[in-house]
Amino acid sequence: MPFVRVSMLEGRTDDQKKRLAKAITDALVEIANARLEACEVVIDEVPRKHWMTAGKLMSES
Repeated sequence: MPFVRVSMLEGRTDDQKKRLAKAITDALVEIANARLEACEVVIDEVPRKHWMTAGKLMSES
């Protein structure tokens, strides 16, 4: 059972997240020969104040 976890900054619409999950699922089916029913995708949305790059909070940018 393929399981993909995506972490990204919050702010995408439900439609964008749905399209992303579908694209990932389609790729798993096509490239990894996974069964559609077995594919799982989880999207973790992270607030800017909890995400750091180069030691600096994204909310400070």
